[in-house]
Amino acid sequence: MSDEISKAQAARPGGDTIFGKIIRKEIPANIIYEDEQCLAFHDISPQAPTHFLVIPKKPIVRLSEAEDSDESLLGHLMIVGKKCAANLGLTNGFRMVLNEGPEGGQSVYHVHLHILGGRQLGWPPG
Repeated sequence: MSDEISKAQAARPGGDTIFGKIIRKEIPANIIYEDEQCLAFHDISPQAPTHFLVIPKKPIVRLSEAEDSDESLLGHLMIVGKKCAANLGLTNGFRMVLNEGPEGGQSVYHVHLHILGGRQLGWPPG
């Protein structure tokens, strides 16, 4: 079992997360983009030559718990992701991934969009 899968199996929702600490600037991050709704920063354990995360500042534990009123915010994350990907030179494509729950590989219970690129990505992904 990979380290990330082990982390996802052990992770539990609730409490403060590393992303909350990054949003509050208690933990440093290599920030790519920030606005009033979200933050984008490079992943500390990249799985591709370019790997960054886009997170909402609103703490949504997981996608299945998002409310209908979060629709615009969740769409905003994708638009920010695509703009950051373009700014980082991912002109030949990229992948957006949102992990949900233990079997989906979610290891931090704060919605986050992974954007990966810079090499040919395999399919199927898991």
